[in-house]
Amino acid sequence: MNVVNLLEAALLGVVEGLTEFLPVSSTGHLLLLGHFLGFEAKGKTFEVLIQLGAILAILVVYSGRLTNVAVRLPYDPAARRFALGVLIAFLPAAVIGATLHGFIKNVLFETPLVVCIALILGGLVLLWVDLRHQPQTVALRTTSGPATGWSEGAQPDVRYDDAMRFPLPVCFVIGLCQCLALVPGVSRSGSTIVGALLLGASKRAAAEFSFFLAIPTMSGAFAYDLYKSRHELNFDDLALIAVGFVFAFVTALIVVRYVLDFISRHGFSAFAWWRMIIGAAGLAGLIVYG
Repeated sequence: MNVVNLLEAALLGVVEGLTEFLPVSSTGHLLLLGHFLGFEAKGKTFEVLIQLGAILAILVVYSGRLTNVAVRLPYDPAARRFALGVLIAFLPAAVIGATLHGFIKNVLFETPLVVCIALILGGLVLLWVDLRHQPQTVALRTTSGPATGWSEGAQPDVRYDDAMRFPLPVCFVIGLCQCLALVPGVSRSGSTIVGALLLGASKRAAAEFSFFLAIPTMSGAFAYDLYKSRHELNFDDLALIAVGFVFAFVTALIVVRYVLDFISRHGFSAFAWWRMIIGAAGLAGLIVYG
């Protein structure tokens, strides 16, 4: 390990924090950047373990609401339903991810071409869904006269505007959508957000439920990967992971505090275009450099 390795770990940590809770695939970005930097971690463990920094950022930002839910669990049916909904959404990816762990880490994570294609296709899907859920512009009319102007109406087809009150069947389907993110480049947040939008959630509620679902999903992936890699890690690996963790935490903390307001105002189209640009750039890099 040298200074260059530490700087690369810090850069990858920043990228993890910037992208983990955006629908652009943090894993896809890390794998592509690591590939072109020549950054190698045993079994791609680094990319999974630095997610702990992003997990802690979510816990810090939502500590008040999560504590409130925990306190209300013994006597509040709404709190128990929310906790059960997150658990139900988490289980499909947990079961499939544990079953296919070897294939995912040894095959999919080692194939940058898969990442590039998934980024581009996911960007197209995200752009379509975002355009489908644009607010409708309606004419303002007086009671007895012609239209006097225009106003932005509500997002069409919204049935769920509170991420903590999704019905349990909706939570389960969102969990099934999250399974798509086992393919690097698809994006965990992207797949869950798209699933929630198609089921009738508002953009803000879809993004927020994705944040909540990230806590058990990323914690489970972290714990499972740490257990599977416990005999392979050495001091140098742990030092790199620690650097990546710190930078991921600080960056994710900033992103989580502001991303919901951005999504509420601008939607997801910027992220869709970013995915397609990075995917295309990755394909060009693979063609040129291999």
